[in-house]
Amino acid sequence: MYAIIVSGGKQLKVSEGDIVKVEKLTAEKGDSVTFDQVIAVSDDGKLSVAGDVKSAKVTGTVLEQGKEKKVIVFRYKPKSGYRKKNGHRQPFTRVKIDKISL
Repeated sequence: MYAIIVSGGKQLKVSEGDIVKVEKLTAEKGDSVTFDQVIAVSDDGKLSVAGDVKSAKVTGTVLEQGKEKKVIVFRYKPKSGYRKKNGHRQPFTRVKIDKISL
């Protein structure tokens, strides 16, 4: 059984027991989270899509809050001496999927 959920503007295919990395959620480590935006659910080879799965929910447990590796953003304009260096670390939440309910 798997489900396709929307979290942080991205679509993820998840199954029970999976560990997924999603955009930062406002939950502490060990908290339970529920994903209500379920696009599709596959059960026993039968796929149910958007209109049929309005009551479907996916629940999970927050394993950790963290940040990605640093990405360097470097801007410059040739011949003028303009140089600017910035770094960015995108925050994320790692979630273990516990249950997919229809």
